[in-house]
Amino acid sequence: MIKHKLSNVVLKIEDHMTDYPEVYYRTDSLAGGSACFSEEKSALTLSGKIDFLTYFNCCSVAKWQRYANIQKIMLHLELSGDAVTLQFNGMSHKDAQPIVLAEGQRLIGGIEKNNGHTIYEIELPASSKDIAGFVLQVRGTAYLYDAYYFTEVEEDGINPVKLVLSTTTFKKEEYIVPNIDLVKREVLGSSDPVAKSFHMFVVDNGCTLDAEALSDDGVTVLPNKNVGGAGGFARGMMEALANSEGFTHILLMDDDVKVSAESLKRTFNLLALAQGDYRDAFINGAMLAIEQPNLQFEDVSFVIKSGAYRRVKEDKLYVDQIKDVAENESINVEVPNAYGAWWYSCIPLKIVHEKGLPLPVFVRCDDVEYGMRTNPTYMTMNGICVWHEGFEGRFRPSVDCYQYIRNFMIMIAVDDCASERMFVARWERNIRLHLRTMEYDTVELFLDGMEDYLKGPEYLASVSGEELMKKNGAKNEKLVPVETLDQEMVSSMKHSKRTFGGESHISEFLRLWRTLPYDRHLLPDALLRDKPEAVFYSGLSVLSPRTVGTKTLVAFDLDGENAAVRHMDRERYKELMDRFARLRKEHAERGAEVRAAYKAAKPWLTSWDFWNEYLGTDLKLAD
Repeated sequence: MIKHKLSNVVLKIEDHMTDYPEVYYRTDSLAGGSACFSEEKSALTLSGKIDFLTYFNCCSVAKWQRYANIQKIMLHLELSGDAVTLQFNGMSHKDAQPIVLAEGQRLIGGIEKNNGHTIYEIELPASSKDIAGFVLQVRGTAYLYDAYYFTEVEEDGINPVKLVLSTTTFKKEEYIVPNIDLVKREVLGSSDPVAKSFHMFVVDNGCTLDAEALSDDGVTVLPNKNVGGAGGFARGMMEALANSEGFTHILLMDDDVKVSAESLKRTFNLLALAQGDYRDAFINGAMLAIEQPNLQFEDVSFVIKSGAYRRVKEDKLYVDQIKDVAENESINVEVPNAYGAWWYSCIPLKIVHEKGLPLPVFVRCDDVEYGMRTNPTYMTMNGICVWHEGFEGRFRPSVDCYQYIRNFMIMIAVDDCASERMFVARWERNIRLHLRTMEYDTVELFLDGMEDYLKGPEYLASVSGEELMKKNGAKNEKLVPVETLDQEMVSSMKHSKRTFGGESHISEFLRLWRTLPYDRHLLPDALLRDKPEAVFYSGLSVLSPRTVGTKTLVAFDLDGENAAVRHMDRERYKELMDRFARLRKEHAERGAEVRAAYKAAKPWLTSWDFWNEYLGTDLKLAD
């Protein structure tokens, strides 16, 4: 039997998390408890009571049992200083508060090291809790240098894992360079098992990084054509499969994220110990919001019949609240039609070899489609996560309308993952909803998306995604600072997050009634008024009754700091409605034919040969 780490206890709080120490440990300052990391000692200085039953530092005992059949878990502590008492606590989602699993006992009889530190290794009490952790009570001052949870396994019971991290970047140096440094310093430079079986590919779609300076034995920067996220991740997959190192898994990660080295280490440990069907499972990291870094936005989602997305964990979960931490581990993410977003998604490379590479959709739906195609089992775990910019209030029609409609229609065609009839009905309703708020360019992008879908797979395979994004991006509504607008007009309007549907303050009936797609363009001028009113710029908020019958709308962002003025244009409206009718007719006549063409083209569009040609590479599968 040999020891194998499960997870480290993170002693040093990430720089962006200093306002949220409870994500790492809790102290009772009223009772004299304190914890502060000492750079000089490379240790956590402790006094009083310190609770490590937290998001990063608890042990996900139920998931280790489920995923790896691990029954016996040990805690390793390296301490010096005054006397310390150890207590184990645990919690399930049904518990109102943590439950004591083992009463506090003074730590004695450890192994003395030459440097004066003492090593203690203590078995966690067996329990049926979702999570377990420990509390240290210090009489005076003690120093915690190292702590981790581990198990003992037969050496031949450890899966051979070689993990490659692939991140695709486009001019995001402020994120990617620090992440490269973190990998070199805290992953490749660590003493953890992952250090000898890890490599990082940085696919540089912007060709702005100094590849020679940043690359070394553990990191390779790959200048690449701007082929979007889908193309960048395809390049990373191909490089991994072409490499003679024998990589077993690829971890796809966004470039504009903050990540903890412990998330990468914990991912590797889970891959090494997973048993049964979980050996071939995907691991998806949770997305926490950079703007509110204690809030978990999503880890695994799924596609419903109408083509809409749903998060498995619908409720907001705050990772500095212990009840939410326990609930997070209790929710089963193994659901039908599941997918994991590629801000942090670990995939066995044998699945890539069997199921193919991503579709060449540039951005949007590439990760969803891959989940639909491969139908994987997903694993998640506390502490496996990234911090990403939140999506609330963000709206780019070139991506959220054009790319979404075109790519989701393609996904339905190739994977049969949703009802095309219901999705087209949603497309039609979206067009009417955006027309009522006079978003003519946005509606044009909705129509462009369907038109380009109907051009078939040959168009998808040949179009320049980069040029298309530039062309479509020019149609995005340009918001300007509110102070540059007519201030008399701005002050005459009432607007707030309630105006934009950001708060739930009306009944569900009224909310539904206000989203009915009435059309101001059908009203005669005599029934319209000139007074402008405020709307949220995405067009899908719960509109105030004041907006009915106005010829001018001022579209604000969620913070109310930027806006655009819209005026009714009956001629533009007629052009869009005529085009809308033509596309509906064309889809009704040719939809089945186009869908079959995409289905037939799927093996080619996801093949090694196609992507070599598309990327301009000459990569060959390793033997």
